[in-house]
Amino acid sequence: MADWMRDLAVGQWYDMGQGPVEVVGIDVDSEVVLVQHFDGELEEFEFDAWMELRAQPIAPPEDWTGAMGCTREEVDDGVADVPRVGRWDDPLDRIDQDIH
Repeated sequence: MADWMRDLAVGQWYDMGQGPVEVVGIDVDSEVVLVQHFDGELEEFEFDAWMELRAQPIAPPEDWTGAMGCTREEVDDGVADVPRVGRWDDPLDRIDQDIH
């Protein structure tokens, strides 16, 4: 395995100079890196092309909702409606409850 591949992992974010991208797939057999741009667009790079990009690892963006096609408010709105389950609660006790 090439040295540059040791740090490459699915879920890692990179700056390619055009905004942040997340690695969403690595196909070693086909020698392809699949990335998802912040706006949701997918793009493939052959290993040679990926090395030429010299993409730099970065921390994930604070607002990760861009690729999800929703706003932070839409995500936050649904969280309060989900019932909290305690550590020792049996999830099967809630199977017939409608949480929508």
